[in-house]
Amino acid sequence: MEKKQLSFWQILTMNFGFFGVQFSFGLQQSNMSAIYKYLGAEESELPLLWLAGPITGLVVQPIIGAISDGTWSPKFGRRKPFFLIGAIIASLALIAMPYSSSIWMAASLLWILDAANNIALEPYRAFISDKLPEKQYSLGFLMQSFFTGFGTTLANFTPAILVSFGILALSDKMDNGIPVSTYWAFGIGAVASTLTILVSVLTTSEYPPTAEELEKIEAEKAAGPLLKRTFDNIVTAIKEMPPTMRQLIPVMFFPWYAMFCYWQYLTSALSLSLYDTLDQSTSYFNQAQLLTGNLNGTYNIICFAIAFGMIPVARKLGAQRLHFVSLLVGGIGLMVMPYLSDSILLFSIPNPFGSGSIDVSQIYLFSFGLGITWASMMAMPYQMLASSIPSDKTGVYMGIFNMFIVIPMIIQIFSMQYFVYDFLGQNPINVIRLAGIFLMIGGVFSLFVRVKKQTT
Repeated sequence: MEKKQLSFWQILTMNFGFFGVQFSFGLQQSNMSAIYKYLGAEESELPLLWLAGPITGLVVQPIIGAISDGTWSPKFGRRKPFFLIGAIIASLALIAMPYSSSIWMAASLLWILDAANNIALEPYRAFISDKLPEKQYSLGFLMQSFFTGFGTTLANFTPAILVSFGILALSDKMDNGIPVSTYWAFGIGAVASTLTILVSVLTTSEYPPTAEELEKIEAEKAAGPLLKRTFDNIVTAIKEMPPTMRQLIPVMFFPWYAMFCYWQYLTSALSLSLYDTLDQSTSYFNQAQLLTGNLNGTYNIICFAIAFGMIPVARKLGAQRLHFVSLLVGGIGLMVMPYLSDSILLFSIPNPFGSGSIDVSQIYLFSFGLGITWASMMAMPYQMLASSIPSDKTGVYMGIFNMFIVIPMIIQIFSMQYFVYDFLGQNPINVIRLAGIFLMIGGVFSLFVRVKKQTT
């Protein structure tokens, strides 16, 4: 079937739900370590408490991908039902999270939240290949980079905006010790998660399967129970994995190990490097948590600001070289982060949310580089992958590709918990340095990827 070329605005609305999913992920990235610590978690326990994300991604995404490949409803479509189901469940978990009364309640809710986000996220990658002609893949995936940056930016800045506007005070806390600003941020995220998905669902149609594809779907349904068929499809796809996809394994492994180190330990690293304390009961740790949101918001601003500018660069340099340069810039940024100061002013910008200006200090330099890295991580590997996989197996292969993200996270959790954190002197600053090194290693591996177009 020849796919019609879509306009910029059509591609924007079909990906708008990605904003809500990434808003939810952004809230997790910037707040979960702090929430765990407010509820009494020790520094060394943080990696294991983050296990929900990679485990649910490892299990849920390949299954959802395989099931959605074999799904078709004339009324609801193929991918859209999964968007909506995931968004509704995620919204409920976001509302409940700030009311957590214990570490394990928060961890359990994170399992539910991550599973729901993965249900919504996985079909979105396949949605691009389903809907767009190959020459628009770059625009489609970089549109997702834009919404990744935009959604996560707002998620990261929301608590700081609520405090800076004077709506809430930095010291306002709920009975369980969690800041009231965190409660409101998660509530806003719950609304965004469902409403943005609805925009995509209501404005974008899906191509119906051809007669041959429908016949294949019906034949698979008759072949046995759903779970067995799904498992068989995943196993077969792994055995027949295209060479390009295998070459992308280290390209994904090192950067995603690095990003999990960054998300887990940035607040603690900032608190130690800037304020010389790891005591979560101090106002310094609260300031480090807000600064974490601001820095993460900054790298996501850079991400969505440059996403579309990367399109002509990707065409000229190639996805592999662009990815190498992008990871190198971010890696260097993380390596120098401990030497940067929050008291040295770089420049000021007008405050878009009120009077006065916003001061940008030296510490923000590393987040500028990380924004380039993040934009590339959200798009370039998928562009390298998309042309190399069979069109009728897009969902399952995109789900399997997510395993290249979550397996590094699982390895990071257990290695950090039981070996690496001690090896690094139990110093969160050293964890951030390790993340910088791993980003650069991933960039080097991207230069060895050879994209081979799939003929199916």
